Amino acid sequence: MIRCPWVDLSKEDYVRYHDEEWGVPVHDDRVLFEYLTLESAQAGLSWYTILRKREGYRAAFAGFDAQAVARFTATDVERLMQDPGIIRNRRKIEACVSNARAYLDVREGFGSFDSYLWRFVEGRPIVHDIRTLSDYPVTTPESEALARDLKKRGFSFLGPTTCYAFMQAVGLVNDHSLDCFRRRELAGQSSCIP
Repeated sequence: MIRCPWVDLSKEDYVRYHDEEWGVPVHDDRVLFEYLTLESAQAGLSWYTILRKREGYRAAFAGFDAQAVARFTATDVERLMQDPGIIRNRRKIEACVSNARAYLDVREGFGSFDSYLWRFVEGRPIVHDIRTLSDYPVTTPESEALARDLKKRGFSFLGPTTCYAFMQAVGLVNDHSLDCFRRRELAGQSSCIP
């Protein structure tokens, strides 16, 4: 079975993430908040580092319940600074809390975070022709537009590169390589407006 060139076949959890999650169109607001939180934590680190701490993040951030996270206080931030299950970076932890508040504002304004997010790709995944690792873009005009808009709405640790990784993860972009078995499977899900 052929997979994308970035997949480290020696890491079963990484392979499973690629095969089951990466690039699958997501419309569930809680799952979108989960990926947004994880991607902002990942900034400057490898995705595999975050993937291995995912359960720690789930426990630390109230199962990715944005309303609960938005109520976190300075005391919660201090508690999280002692939690070895997550990346103990104060600015990233504080960003997760403030991003939860901004996320709730966006959700209220647009009816759902899903409705807000999928506007950036006109409701359908962007499909790139990826053959090799060098074909993967780092940013796109869409990820730059999303990053600008998120920043304007009070989000942090979500620049254009991080936003592009987020877009790939939640299926706004299908960046499975041309020979990857998942590309063909996900092509059948190209109509992504729920």
